[in-house]
Amino acid sequence: MARTVTFTVPPEYDDKKLCAFLRGEAQISYALYATLRHISGSVTRGGVPVRSIDRVHTGDAIRVAFPAEQTKLLPTPMELRILYEDDDLLVLDKSGFLAMHPSHGHQTDTLANGVTDYLQKSGSEGAFHAVGRLDKGTSGVVLCAKHTYAASRMNGQTEKTYLALVDRELSGAGTVDEAIVRPDPDKTTRAIADHGERAVTHYEVLCAGGGRSLVRLTPETGRTHQIRVHMAHIGAPLTGDALYGTAVPGLGRHLLHCASVRVRHPVTREPLAFSAPLPAEFVAVLRQSIPDAEADLSCGEFPL
Repeated sequence: MARTVTFTVPPEYDDKKLCAFLRGEAQISYALYATLRHISGSVTRGGVPVRSIDRVHTGDAIRVAFPAEQTKLLPTPMELRILYEDDDLLVLDKSGFLAMHPSHGHQTDTLANGVTDYLQKSGSEGAFHAVGRLDKGTSGVVLCAKHTYAASRMNGQTEKTYLALVDRELSGAGTVDEAIVRPDPDKTTRAIADHGERAVTHYEVLCAGGGRSLVRLTPETGRTHQIRVHMAHIGAPLTGDALYGTAVPGLGRHLLHCASVRVRHPVTREPLAFSAPLPAEFVAVLRQSIPDAEADLSCGEFPL
């Protein structure tokens, strides 16, 4: 069945048109609202269809039936590490060796393909909507909305905390406020440039040793490759980052992990928090580089 959500009209929308309530209080995007207008019976009050020009009143229960979504993604069976799931949201712990979306060289072996397979087999009419993306090479928490409405309610509303191992011994904390550009549209590489899009990353060193540091990062903006570019800019590229630093033989990825995400539920607006432990390959290099790291973190915010 398609997802249905019931909204209650608050006093501030008393005697206002339905369209104003849906676009304002319910925060339904214009594109989705336009779709609903062309589906008979998609919006009802007391089981009776209502028009966009009809007036709503305090306490009215407005029921919206969001349309089922189609996808062109090929389903691929794969093991998913599910942290949370309900009718609107699927939260996963992504492997650092897995790409998010199909691209050249990765047409069927991506998280999008795996989630598509999972949703179809579970009988869901939802589709894959990643709320923010993690680079291939970055592990950790990924929010997946099951429908367009949930995705739009969470877009730009997440608070993410990352852990990274970098190739330099640092201390203290700081902020990198440097704009980022894509110099060559045919390449994925980003660079620092004054004329780019503003990008801000806050960091705090948790421990250091052996020429490396474990750093907690909270990006204020969400530019592509932001953390990787910013840390390389201050002379501390991510360990294993072949694009902006130096690859580690046998590792196969850069050591960046989305450790926690905070967000309000797209429908209930309940505050939610999710976390994912450091993956084994990250822990192995960390222990080798900073033997005391495990003791430092075992009683902290991010236990190994």
